Amino acid sequence: MQRRQLWTVAVAAAAATLGAAVAIWRLMPRAPAPGAADALWAQRWQRPEGGELRAADFRGRLLLINFWATWCPPCIEELPLLERFWQEQRARGWTVLGLAIDQPSAVRQFLQRQPLTFPIALAGWGGTELGRQLGNERGGLPFTVVIDREGRIAQRKLGQVKPDELRQWATALGG
Repeated sequence: MQRRQLWTVAVAAAAATLGAAVAIWRLMPRAPAPGAADALWAQRWQRPEGGELRAADFRGRLLLINFWATWCPPCIEELPLLERFWQEQRARGWTVLGLAIDQPSAVRQFLQRQPLTFPIALAGWGGTELGRQLGNERGGLPFTVVIDREGRIAQRKLGQVKPDELRQWATALGG
């Protein structure tokens, strides 16, 4: 009987390990498509409050781009963290840019309830394609990309960012 229990525990542990490995593999961003950074800098988006936002205006800065949506609970959870990061790091040369993959009316309503001071752009469903070019093959949200001062992709994260990750990125890239 004891041998059978040991066998069951071993099989369960192997299955759990395999499941964790598959989950990690699925959440890892793929390599950016050739020319992805150039595609990013060519983007233009509407702002929720009106007017246009051009990606090229952020070139030469440390840039954290966060793809999010109002219907995405982990996205909504991490927005206050990104707001704090923006408040703490903007004097050091960082910009946070939120790209809303959502309907403009939903984004405007959300921002009335939870204002954010970092720039927000209405990327819509076309933003999903940009995310794919940047390595988010499955189009999952939230998706975060960090661009260094030379315009190169320095970090990418599919899933909710953590405070430690933001600190590491800020330390690694300076500011």
